[in-house]
Amino acid sequence: MRHFRMRLILALIVGITLLSLASTYFEVLARKHALRSELERRTGWLGTSLQPYMEEALATGATPQIAAVAQELRRHEESIGLAIYDTKGNLQVFDGPEALIRSLPPEAVRKTIKEGANSSQFGRTGDQYWLQEAIPLHVNGQPAGALVVLEDAGYIRHEASAVWQQTFLRICASVILIVGVTVLMIRWFLMRPITRLAERLRLLRMGNPEHGILDEVDDLSLFTPIAREVENITESLMEARAAAAAEARLREAGENLWTAERLTVHVRQHAGSGQIFVVSNREPYMHVRQGKETVCMVPPSGLVTAIEPVLRACDGVWVAQGSGSEDRLFVDSHDRLRVPPDDPKYTLRRVWLSAEEESGYYDGFANEGLWPLCHIAHTRPIFRASDWECYQTVNRKFAHALLHEMEDTEEPIVFVQDYHFALLPRMIKAVRPDARVAIFWHIPWPNPEAFGICPWQAELLDGLLGADLIGFHIPLHCNNFLDTVDRVLESRTDREHMAARRRGHTTIIRPYPVSVAIDPTGTDRAAWSRTSDELLREFHIKADKIVLGVDRMDYTKGIVERLQAFERLLEDHPWHRERVTMVQIAAPSRTRIPSYADLRRRVEATVEQINTRFETPDWRPVLLIERQCSHEEVSDWYRAADICLVTSLHDGMNLVAKEYLAARDDEDGVLVLSKFTGAAVELRDSLIVNPYDIDGVADAIHRGLEMNATDRRLRMQRMRRHVMEHNVYRWAATVLGDLRELRIETPDVRQETMVLQRAESAQRKRA
Repeated sequence: MRHFRMRLILALIVGITLLSLASTYFEVLARKHALRSELERRTGWLGTSLQPYMEEALATGATPQIAAVAQELRRHEESIGLAIYDTKGNLQVFDGPEALIRSLPPEAVRKTIKEGANSSQFGRTGDQYWLQEAIPLHVNGQPAGALVVLEDAGYIRHEASAVWQQTFLRICASVILIVGVTVLMIRWFLMRPITRLAERLRLLRMGNPEHGILDEVDDLSLFTPIAREVENITESLMEARAAAAAEARLREAGENLWTAERLTVHVRQHAGSGQIFVVSNREPYMHVRQGKETVCMVPPSGLVTAIEPVLRACDGVWVAQGSGSEDRLFVDSHDRLRVPPDDPKYTLRRVWLSAEEESGYYDGFANEGLWPLCHIAHTRPIFRASDWECYQTVNRKFAHALLHEMEDTEEPIVFVQDYHFALLPRMIKAVRPDARVAIFWHIPWPNPEAFGICPWQAELLDGLLGADLIGFHIPLHCNNFLDTVDRVLESRTDREHMAARRRGHTTIIRPYPVSVAIDPTGTDRAAWSRTSDELLREFHIKADKIVLGVDRMDYTKGIVERLQAFERLLEDHPWHRERVTMVQIAAPSRTRIPSYADLRRRVEATVEQINTRFETPDWRPVLLIERQCSHEEVSDWYRAADICLVTSLHDGMNLVAKEYLAARDDEDGVLVLSKFTGAAVELRDSLIVNPYDIDGVADAIHRGLEMNATDRRLRMQRMRRHVMEHNVYRWAATVLGDLRELRIETPDVRQETMVLQRAESAQRKRA
């Protein structure tokens, strides 16, 4: 670093000097030119003003008058002398230094007399620098000689010398100032960040990253990109070390902990030659406009956490709807882009939907039809023929995109996500029978009677049975699905092996409880800086304990019933008033659907009713947060909450329950869980309730508030251990592992191919 500083300082000195000399050189030239022009102008004006007097004196022969004028001129002007020449260029009369005047070159005088025009000439005699101005004289219209005015031009050289002297001083001052500032900048903006980065890496190497942590990345100025990468590397290494340590501890106990790294290795070892393709409605990365900038954001989704390590490991392809406002600006000519943006590992293929298609397929058939159909929340499903057409069209569009991506892949592995693509497995298998296709149904599957409400139940079931593997959260949903297939379609169901056979193709049905990622060591704890007091202070609320609900604004989540249960708690146990506040985070969802807008009004009215009834000047019973909160903000609330209420009326799994457990690395807190969620099958140490039983939920909240610390910790430890051992990485590994082990049959696909080709032809004609 010392040699670097010396080279930098030397380069600065040389650069400043050369730049100053060059600029001064041109400045002196310009200054000389200006002064000489001014002197020529002034001398020419003086000679021209004397010309009539000299001509009159020559005409009358008044030579003494010429000498008197010259003497007077020298007294009041900075002139060296004045001389009169005859027509032959001979000196006639002069006033001034005789030696200097007689040494003047006669050529300029003769030229002036000959051409009859003024002429000027700079010259030097010894140390004398002068300007000679010659003016022609005429008497009676005939040339009579010339008048020569001699001016001192030495001050021009003095001016130039002064400029050079000032430049020297300026160079010295600039060098001292700039070199000094540069040395300080090197110390502050180069040496300090480099030293801190080196210290961070040293501590990381020694395994003590919590000591000597770098300041905020933005404080590193020019080193911000490097600092951020160091932070990323540090976090990755810390996570890897923590995961390895936790896995080692669990291995000693005869257990295995799945991590993102282990999932990556597992996929590389077992995926074989087949590339993995994922299909979902929601994309893992979306580009949106925020103010004047376009940012790439990750939508909140546990699916990204589970699937991304798989695609990173095998350079897979994720096919999803391009829903970001700026998504089209970042794809190539084939609608692809590499992601993640900062470390590309796999391909995202975006599929574009028109507003009409999105409204019919997503808002209409999927969320006004299938969603209430599968969730027993007593909301009437709405099925429209136009929505069904859009649903088929979008499934075909995704099938075309996926088939195009799989063209050069042998035995591809396809993992389809959720109820948006029930028709997709059959469409894919019809064209690529060699593909291994799995679909995971993230929502409940109702009993056959309830599913029979759908006018197109047979088509949906037939599409799903095109898959080799269908996954649900819990065995009940698997059994309901087989019951529905058995009742609706001509097929053979095998209850012992949980399989259904149709058109010569066998589909396996399995329960795969989805989960979340959990930090086994609690290294994320430092990132959560806000306590419950700080969170409540932000909203001007005082309370000793927090009861938390985190949901989308959805009628299946039981938000209104939950609020009513909290109101009953305050009625039956008044000592909780002014001590307990309920915080309900309700992220807006599907706002274009009338039933969701109506739910929002009901929730807001219920909150207003409770607050109006019980609120005091220092205490608000219910805080309703109606916006999309970041993962960090929700994590703060999870850690601050004494009780988390997950009281869905019906849910496939509900990951909020597991997210709450994952966040509680302090092993404290109480989970109140609806028995109608898939999570209730696993998390038996929670307080399981019937969400329709308002009194029962209120009693569970009271029990949780009064539960002793030992009981809370034992329950939390057991539930956290279960989530840790059955995390989202194990879920993904199990699904893909089972899919890989299946024997792929090759049925007679001529009929399916003809159906798909006819559908494609019809779509092209409509386009």
